[in-house]
Amino acid sequence: MGREIFFPWEFDVLYWFQGLHNPVLDKIMVAITSLGNAGIFWIIVTVLMFIFCKDKRVAWTSLLSLLFSVLVINLVLKNAVGRARPCWIDSSVKLLVKNPKDYSFPSGHSSASFASAVSILQYARYRKQGIAAVILAAMIAVSRMYVFVHFPTDVFTGVILGIIEALVAGIIIRKVYEKRGKVIDAQA
Repeated sequence: MGREIFFPWEFDVLYWFQGLHNPVLDKIMVAITSLGNAGIFWIIVTVLMFIFCKDKRVAWTSLLSLLFSVLVINLVLKNAVGRARPCWIDSSVKLLVKNPKDYSFPSGHSSASFASAVSILQYARYRKQGIAAVILAAMIAVSRMYVFVHFPTDVFTGVILGIIEALVAGIIIRKVYEKRGKVIDAQA
């Protein structure tokens, strides 16, 4: 059921989160973590950007970064590392969400959330929306530890990879637009 690879302090962090549980916070954290399920929220945000944003580069960047996240995280790294989830190792902790079937490392929720959020943040025209998106992405990332389905290093690595995916996607999309002569003044 996966390799039991973790640092001892990681369970200390996860058990600390378990100590915060209460009925109200549990509902909030389940709702927040659900926003990251299958990247659906970020896909919807991306579709809305295609519809409503004047500068389509932001939508293309988010789309490409989400594709990178699926490929890098879900198809390659999770299967290559094969890390067991904390809830598989300590099954005595009552889960607030459905027990995931895929491997733990790195966090796909964290990667996709930061990939899309940083895609928005890197365009000056959408800076305020990008800041809000990054705050939500951080809440989704933290929620993965709260609900006991990811180790801290899963989340941290997912965040870093999501940021990298967004930055690489941004570079690619800007170059494509420059080559096609569709550069839009991002400051306008």
